[in-house]
Amino acid sequence: MSDLHSINEAINKRAGRKLLPSIAVSLSLIALVWFALAYQRAIFALVVTIAVVLGIRELNKAFTAIDIHIPLWSLTTAAVGLCAATWFGGISGLAVATAIAFPCLLVLLLPRGTVNFVKTASASALALVYLPFLAGFLILLARPSNGLERVMTFVVLVGCNDTFAYLTGVLFGKHPLAPKISPKKTIEGLLGSLVFTIAGGAIAFHYIMGAEWWLGALAGLLTVFTATSGDLIESALKRDMAIKDMGNLLPGHGGIMDRLDSVLFAAPALWLALEIVHRAQDSGIL
Repeated sequence: MSDLHSINEAINKRAGRKLLPSIAVSLSLIALVWFALAYQRAIFALVVTIAVVLGIRELNKAFTAIDIHIPLWSLTTAAVGLCAATWFGGISGLAVATAIAFPCLLVLLLPRGTVNFVKTASASALALVYLPFLAGFLILLARPSNGLERVMTFVVLVGCNDTFAYLTGVLFGKHPLAPKISPKKTIEGLLGSLVFTIAGGAIAFHYIMGAEWWLGALAGLLTVFTATSGDLIESALKRDMAIKDMGNLLPGHGGIMDRLDSVLFAAPALWLALEIVHRAQDSGIL
């Protein structure tokens, strides 16, 4: 037991995360997503909305620490509105709701005066696009009748990327990927995620989506690029704000934002890829 404890501590130190709580939280989140989609897809939209609202609270707290005060309640209302519009109106609903929410946020900032207006407006716009807008594509993935299959395929892709980047980075990582942004990430971890996410995508597309395996391989490649970019962007935000995690709600992960970072950037890419495939199949190209 002492040896196992030492190994676990060594892994935690190298990866910068507690391994066992991280695994438990990940499995719980996957179970929640599957249950919501299997029982009623609208519940999944509600889960996404709650996650976005919690993420906005974390982002607000982080911004406040560096003297940027975004309108929390206005952004929360906008987030709920965007998620509802996406569920009921699809991509058009998301686009129109975002177009309405953005100027409304700026107007609501006017009573504060002109001091720090640009800084506050920019941070508010970032929060609006980063969270409810990008998260809207998770809801878009779940809207069709095969929403369960689409979202679970997405879970496989993002899970492969995160898990195998973590494992190969811990076991073989020697060369930093972006030392000034995220010192724990390595080139070896990226290569590991690339290999296993492409393989996972091929398997998921074939057995879950009933599509050609090579489409899944391409989706896996796209996921590695977008998810890793999202992870690095959130790391850059945290490093600029001098914080380790956005929150502490999820043991082994940090906050909601620390779990959504890669998901938010990968979801629009996969939604677009699936839309292109669907239209190509309808036109007889595939």
